[in-house]
Amino acid sequence: MPSSLSELAAALVAIDSVNPALVPGGAGEGEIASFVAGWCEKQGLDVEILGDERPSVVAAKRGSGGGRSLLLNGHLDTVGVAGMEAPFEPRIEDGRLYGRGAYDMKGALAAILLAATDVTEVRGDVIVTLVADEELGSIGTEAVVERVHADGAIVVEPTDLRVAIAHRGFVGFEIETAGVAAHGSRPDLGVDAIANMGPVLVALVQLDEQLQAGPRHPLVGTGSVHASLIEGGQELSSFPARCALTGERRTIPGETVEHVEQELREIAGDAALRILANRGPLTVDPDDSFVKLVGRVAGAGENVGALFWTDAALIADAGIPTVLFGPSGEGAHAAVEWVDLASLDRLREVVGRIAAEWCA
Repeated sequence: MPSSLSELAAALVAIDSVNPALVPGGAGEGEIASFVAGWCEKQGLDVEILGDERPSVVAAKRGSGGGRSLLLNGHLDTVGVAGMEAPFEPRIEDGRLYGRGAYDMKGALAAILLAATDVTEVRGDVIVTLVADEELGSIGTEAVVERVHADGAIVVEPTDLRVAIAHRGFVGFEIETAGVAAHGSRPDLGVDAIANMGPVLVALVQLDEQLQAGPRHPLVGTGSVHASLIEGGQELSSFPARCALTGERRTIPGETVEHVEQELREIAGDAALRILANRGPLTVDPDDSFVKLVGRVAGAGENVGALFWTDAALIADAGIPTVLFGPSGEGAHAAVEWVDLASLDRLREVVGRIAAEWCA
C-alpha cells in the first residue's frame, strides 16, 4: 500500500473512475472505492460503503468522545479522457503530478486521507467521505448527508489554497419548438421548427447580457445563461417537425429555481419548457466560528468564491458549516491535467491542523 502523499495520489490517478452516467461505458467508482476502503482499513479507520453499483466510502478516525466532528469530502469519479495521452499513467515532473483526476480531485483525496490518519488525541471524529457521481448527479454526497452529520466540513475541490465560502448554482433546461413536417417543396404545408427556435436563441443571448450587466454577488459575480445542445429535423428535403434546445442557467446566491423558470417561460412563449437537473448556490456565513478557524489556520487572506458548482452546497444545506479549500493546478476536464504537489502537502498540513484544533 502506498504511504507517501505523492505515491498515494499517483495510485488513485492510475485507477480509471470515469463517471458512467456522464460517459457511457465509463468504469465508475467500484475499483477505486475498493482500493481506498482497503487502504483506510489498514490505517485503522472505521469504514462503511454506501451504494452498490456506484459506491461511496465513509472512513472515520474516531475520537475519544465529546468533541466536535469534522467532515472531509471529495469525489472519486472523473470526467472522460477524450484527447488525453495515457490518462491513467501518472507521471511526476517539475513538482507536478499529471493524469486524469490529479487536479480534480484525486490528489486532494490523498491529502485528506493522510491528514485524517495523522490526527491523534482528539475527542471528536474526523470523517472522510469519498463520494461517487459528483461530476453529474451527486448521488454519493446525497447518500452521505442522509447518514452522516458533522459540526463542520471541508470540501477539497481545487481553490488554489484559498478559502471559498460561496459558489454558483445551476438550472438545466430544455426548450422544444414545434413545426409541421412536409416535403421541402411544400412551404404552403410545412412549418419550420428550427426557424421557430431562432427567436428563443436571440432571447437567451439578450437574457445573458442582462444578467451579466445586472446584480453582482461580491464573491461569485453575476448569473449567466447559455445554449448547450440543439437538435432537430429529420432529413435535408423535409420541413422539421421539432427542434430541441438544451441549456444551462448559472445562478448566484439569492436566485431560485422558480425565478429561473419564470424567466425561461417568458422566453419560450408557446414552446415547451422542461426544467432538468438543478442545484442551488452555496453561501456560508463568514462570521461562523468554523469558517473563521479555517481562514486563520489556512492563512489564505480574504475569503473567495468559486464559479463552479460543488457538493459543498448539499452539505451546507444539511445544516453543516462548509467551506471549500483545495490545491493548486490546472486542467480540470481538459486534455492536460496536473496538480501541484507542494500545494497537496500544504493542504494535508492545514487540514490536519484544523482537525486537531476543531476536534480537540
